[in-house]
Amino acid sequence: MIQTSIWERESFYAPRDLVIIGSGFVGLWCAYYLKKKHPKMSIAIVDRGIIPTGASTRNAGFACFGSVTELLSDTARMGEDKMLQIVELRYRGLKKIRKLFSPDQIGYEETGGFELITREQGLNINSLRTHIDALNQKLKMITGSTKAFRLNDPLIGDFGFEGVDHLIENRLEGQLHSGRLCQSLLQLVQSMGVVVLNNIEIKHFESLPGAIELHTGQGFSLRASHLLVCTNAFARQLLPELDVEPARGQILVTSPFEKLRFRGTFHYDEGFYYFRNLGNRILLGGARNKALDAEHTADFSTSDFIQQHLEEFLRTVILTSHKESYRIEHRWSGIMGVGSEKKPIVEQIGVNIYCAVRMAGMGVALAPEIGKMIAEKMGS
Repeated sequence: MIQTSIWERESFYAPRDLVIIGSGFVGLWCAYYLKKKHPKMSIAIVDRGIIPTGASTRNAGFACFGSVTELLSDTARMGEDKMLQIVELRYRGLKKIRKLFSPDQIGYEETGGFELITREQGLNINSLRTHIDALNQKLKMITGSTKAFRLNDPLIGDFGFEGVDHLIENRLEGQLHSGRLCQSLLQLVQSMGVVVLNNIEIKHFESLPGAIELHTGQGFSLRASHLLVCTNAFARQLLPELDVEPARGQILVTSPFEKLRFRGTFHYDEGFYYFRNLGNRILLGGARNKALDAEHTADFSTSDFIQQHLEEFLRTVILTSHKESYRIEHRWSGIMGVGSEKKPIVEQIGVNIYCAVRMAGMGVALAPEIGKMIAEKMGS
């Protein structure tokens, strides 16, 4: 047990109006909007890692709101209204990011996005056009454009892809540097007076008269008037009743190519595969649908099975026409929060206890809107 000094107890560990558990995108955006609404509110963010340890700094850095086949699948699974609600949250969130931070701050590039369509998916040119036209009309009220998606098959050859029948372009999509976005948010909320405490794990909490006591793994307690849980995939460790569970997303990055033939963000198979250029390197992730049960895990290790599927996709689809030799320089995984549906859980779950979790792999885009929702929900 760590013995804390009186100076620590009356500064870093002092009682707060609000403690937020989780310093990823959702926790940071919640702190930002709450501090904007209530400048005098004392807020501390607590994270068990030295830096955010879930998905916020371990994703692919896509600034996207969904590919055509993903949105079609979402419509079939949860209905058109819910699909559009989630797309609107994502799109508005991306606009908020770009309004608050300059491209240089967060490494934002407006490269456009693309979706690869292969024969195995059973979507011919006529059905694709029908789906694209219908989606564009439905998304018009959100994006302001009647041409969010369009077919651009001539680029298939330019990009050097093999076995791809059609290519859907989305000019409203981009890419960013997830680490720099997280750092920029962190610096912003700290400049507003938010205290961030790292390397402290909250083991459990209890409600007391007029306060909530949070018991740490380090042997001391923190106290707050309000509690907000933003640990996404790991939320059930504190709130076991929630419909959220971990899902691992694995990624690899190649060595640089002298001349990479494509730039942008790319989706395939309802978004289960995704890749982008990272300068002149390729970042490729996904293939979780090849072993869904095994990938419902909080283990940050990468698996040979998924990595082999990613490397095969890299060889047989992305780099078929590239003659340069390359190697895999980086591999890692992030842990997303998923559940029985994609809609985030933004709720009050007890007296002065709230949660904002289950971003379903879209935390970059969703978090700004989730933060605003929490600020409104928590009221005064």
